[in-house]
Amino acid sequence: MARTPTALLSPADQERRRALRTMKGVALGALLLMALLFVVAFALQSTYPGMAYVRAFAEGGMVGALADWFAVTALFRHPLGIPIPHTAIIPNRKDEIGRTLGEFVETNFLSGEIVRTKLEATHIAERLGAWLRTPAHAERVATEGAAMAAGVLRALSDDDVREVIEDLAREHLIEPEWGPPAGAWLTRVIGSGAHHGAVDLAVDSILGWLEVNYAAFEGLVSRRLPAWLPRMAARLVDDTVYREAVTFMLAMQADPQHSARIAIDDYLTRLADNLQHDPETIGKLEDAKSRIFDSPRVRELAGEAWNTAKTGLLKALEDPASGLRVRAKAALEEVGERLTKDPSLQHRVDEWVTNAAVFLVDRYRHDIASIITETVERWDPDETTEKIELMVGRDLQYIRLNGTFVGALAGLVIFTIANALLG
Repeated sequence: MARTPTALLSPADQERRRALRTMKGVALGALLLMALLFVVAFALQSTYPGMAYVRAFAEGGMVGALADWFAVTALFRHPLGIPIPHTAIIPNRKDEIGRTLGEFVETNFLSGEIVRTKLEATHIAERLGAWLRTPAHAERVATEGAAMAAGVLRALSDDDVREVIEDLAREHLIEPEWGPPAGAWLTRVIGSGAHHGAVDLAVDSILGWLEVNYAAFEGLVSRRLPAWLPRMAARLVDDTVYREAVTFMLAMQADPQHSARIAIDDYLTRLADNLQHDPETIGKLEDAKSRIFDSPRVRELAGEAWNTAKTGLLKALEDPASGLRVRAKAALEEVGERLTKDPSLQHRVDEWVTNAAVFLVDRYRHDIASIITETVERWDPDETTEKIELMVGRDLQYIRLNGTFVGALAGLVIFTIANALLG
């Protein structure tokens, strides 16, 4: 069987290989020691009868050593390269071992009750809170979260996102009729009198403009009068128009029941009703909406919205001093503080985590266990054997060593009993 090159082994595996070779040498040394004792005792037993006991001791040791060598070797390969049945068990039954291991893990570890019992005794929320309320830990989570979010943003296709935004805008903003909802909203505004503030603001703004823009009225009407009128008369006309405009706006400002205000209320009431029930008014609004939000414009707006949002988010995510990062860190610390001090919150979080884990385990336990089975099936038989032997081979060599001495003692005991009974 081909050996994995040392250069491809991890440092831990290389250390295991050295330990395995050492123990193999010790086990082999014990076998050779028994063989040497056997030869010496066998040669001297006729001269020294007591050496028969040493021979029986060494003979039993050799038998035990060889039997356990065969058993250990048969796990990983054919002893002496001879294809004896039921040897090289691990490489020949690798897939079956993988399936058995997967079934064992699924049955004994991936059980909803086992997971629930373990998680309920862990106090996850309290431990998480104690960890999160440490500023360094909260900063770490915020940093890692920002890095993940920035990676996701960069990985997104700009064209795909623009298409999604465009589709959402068209579906929820452009395709639905604006008239009836706008009319209903305007009706509620008029009914509550909320529009009066807007009218007051408009009146105040116009008055403010009139006060500083008297020059705008010079020639406003007089330019249209006959040329033969005296300049004084023309100027008087302009002054009169300006004063009447100011007087009108002041009266409108002072009188909540001014006729102009009532006219505005009547107009808005009719407009609200027409937006809900008049097909012509609704059609005009839809036509205006279509002209504003034609396809190229919608696409352009979607692109601008995405580019602006993406640029701003990336800048905030990458800057440790940005408001987003600072608030995220503070929020994490606050969550950690609450998790350590609020028993009801701890209970809710623990219950949620436990129920989620149990649900996932019960639903996907077979899929999780199949990872073991499928992974073992993909392994190369020789490499699998090598890895397993490196993991447990050193301990198995102790079996060879123990078998040598147990066999030796057994041989001595058997020979002694036989001599006692037959001597």
